[in-house]
Amino acid sequence: MMSNKATTAPLLVGADEVARLLSVAKSTVYSWLDSGRLPSPLRIGGRTLWNHDELQRWVQAGAPPRVKWEQVRGAAR
Repeated sequence: MMSNKATTAPLLVGADEVARLLSVAKSTVYSWLDSGRLPSPLRIGGRTLWNHDELQRWVQAGAPPRVKWEQVRGAAR
């Protein structure tokens, strides 16, 4: 049976939603992106989007810097 789409999280989220999820300002999201703190986003059709599930795993891992996160993420595959 399929789950109700209204209750499922989106696959990709923009900076506004990332800011809301992390309880920070949108400018902080871009600052963290530029400084290498956030996981790498996808760029689709001129938009910058993050994988919702990856953001959750990143936070659960202690929100490590991008370089460390990519190492941890790569080792888990």
